Amino acid sequence: MKIGLIGFGKTGKSVASILLENKKFSLEWVLRQSKVLEHRSVPEFFGIESKEPGLIYSSSTTSIDDLLEKHPVDAIIDFSSNEGIYIYGESAAKKNVKIISAISHYKDKELKLLKKLADKTTVFWSPNITLGVNYLLFAAKFLKKIAPWVDIEVNEEHFKKKQGTSGTAIKIAEALDVEAENINSVRAGGIVGKHEVIFGFPYQTVRLIHESISREAFGNGVVFVAENLKDKKKGLYNFEDILSPYFVV
Repeated sequence: MKIGLIGFGKTGKSVASILLENKKFSLEWVLRQSKVLEHRSVPEFFGIESKEPGLIYSSSTTSIDDLLEKHPVDAIIDFSSNEGIYIYGESAAKKNVKIISAISHYKDKELKLLKKLADKTTVFWSPNITLGVNYLLFAAKFLKKIAPWVDIEVNEEHFKKKQGTSGTAIKIAEALDVEAENINSVRAGGIVGKHEVIFGFPYQTVRLIHESISREAFGNGVVFVAENLKDKKKGLYNFEDILSPYFVV
């Protein structure tokens, strides 16, 4: 499966390293805003031997249309920003290239665009693409269904410079009918990401916790999504759509 990666920040680099390790995928190129590292290859950047091209391009000098024409891919993985979808979205949809977006925060405008693109191609979006945190969300919704009257608290912890409430925490709160203002946030040091759901019963407490030890967890999530998405028809998908079949008895 040929992959194009949008964004090459800390998480994008971790995702790229995981893709290079997996023989089922070929990292064809990376597109980023900065001209730094332009025309270098990702394998060279990591200092590893690989037959995959993985060339780095800058959106300021290379258009997505030219990139898709000269270096076609089966899927585009987006780890850039909420504005990135405007750079590649329409072009990818026209060419029926699958879109896998892992952007934490989208505004209504971007969400409407995703739905529009899903009429033309296969689109997946998750504010947190790690398999573990989505399993936590699935399990939390199941427990809430069993005991809808239980007290619920949502906690999230991230690195000191992360701004705003975690998109994952907001999604968890929405799924469990917890008010967003009741999400407890901690910003300290270099915490990669931790999410906790506390279920308070009268005589017992249940805690569901997911902690990302390194950003490579996002790469593993991408691989899981891409493998389960390759045969999906056009439409807008989320992690629950992919996980649900595994829970059918």
